[in-house]
Amino acid sequence: MTRTPVSLPHTWRPFGARLVGTVLGVMLVVLVLAVWILLGAETRAGFTAFQLGTLVFLGLIALAVWFALMRSRVTVAEEGVTVVNGYRRRDFAWSQLVAVNLRRGAPWAGIDLSDGTSLSAVAIQSSDGDRAIQAVRDLRRLITENTHIDRNLDPGTP
Repeated sequence: MTRTPVSLPHTWRPFGARLVGTVLGVMLVVLVLAVWILLGAETRAGFTAFQLGTLVFLGLIALAVWFALMRSRVTVAEEGVTVVNGYRRRDFAWSQLVAVNLRRGAPWAGIDLSDGTSLSAVAIQSSDGDRAIQAVRDLRRLITENTHIDRNLDPGTP
């Protein structure tokens, strides 16, 4: 099967984690509501405002974690690459990206930057299998095509 190359702009998002997170989140909400209803009016009336507030707070924490996973993405465009991991967004020019890799056993891809640091790309998760491998290949190709670096390291050569 021939695959068409990725064109700009393009966005990668984690597929399996988003699917599992959504399904489990919905199941958790249904379970909590069912248990709340099955407790009965007398038992529900015995909950204090602090206890109800604690339950709502824990639910909001779970929602915040789920939302952070849902926002994770890597977006490529003419002007550069945007990596969103949870609630942190980082924008890079193409020249700042050196390489992208998906090491065996790593949970997600890593991006090597020109300043010697690296960055996790949570949007490209190894649990997505061939989809993640193809995303890394596509991103590597785009980095090569869009990074214009003079590879001549001899400063005396014109």
